[in-house]
Amino acid sequence: MNRLATLVLILVFLSACASNVPQAAPVTLTVFAAASLSESFGEIATAFEAAHPDVDVKLNFAGSNTLRAQIEQGAQADVFASANARETDELVANGFVSANTPQIFLTNRLVIITPDNNPAGLSTFANLTLPGLKLVLAAEDVPVGSYTRAVLANAGADFETEVLANVVSNENNVKQVLAKVQLGEADAGIVYASDAATEPELPAIEIPSEWNVVAEYPIAALKDAPHPELANAFVAFVLSQQGQTILEKWGFSTP
Repeated sequence: MNRLATLVLILVFLSACASNVPQAAPVTLTVFAAASLSESFGEIATAFEAAHPDVDVKLNFAGSNTLRAQIEQGAQADVFASANARETDELVANGFVSANTPQIFLTNRLVIITPDNNPAGLSTFANLTLPGLKLVLAAEDVPVGSYTRAVLANAGADFETEVLANVVSNENNVKQVLAKVQLGEADAGIVYASDAATEPELPAIEIPSEWNVVAEYPIAALKDAPHPELANAFVAFVLSQQGQTILEKWGFSTP
């Protein structure tokens, strides 16, 4: 057998051996995030995975109150990104997040949205008191629902009472409010400005700044995160210039 044939056989043998070597499975980093972060965190996860080829980011989206309850009931997560401080504060108080670790990574505000044909002819915040208006909100224990009721209270007790009388549905998260309006099941809904930005075909009505609120979103690694170093790296990535640019692209304001 000549040298060339021998070399070919050796290369084939080595290739076969290499193909039989088990490849390490990617590490799964689990991130629990508020429903309003669906699009932005999807892009952030992709960018983080590109920078960490051995990591697979698993995203779990829901209302922040639901996610907090899941963590308290034993669900394993590495990172929690909430739409309000209350849920994170609860996790700190109950020993799931270390004190002084949550950091505000973005801010948001509320807007009114209507179906694309705006059947009720809404044009102002004051129109929410129109008799017979079908209004859909997030439930009071969901961050956006709590923020919404704070906005209504800021506008006065009588205004709040009249608007709440028009509520036909209280949803479990902001994406469900958005969907109800898209489907024409309501004349209007109140959502985050970032959610309205994802559906530009839906008319958005500004809420006067004197009544509106600033929603602050904190993020933190869980105290018993299965992958603490990666959890901290993900939080740092969200807070980095690249992460903040992605969030701004999706309609959020950076702190």
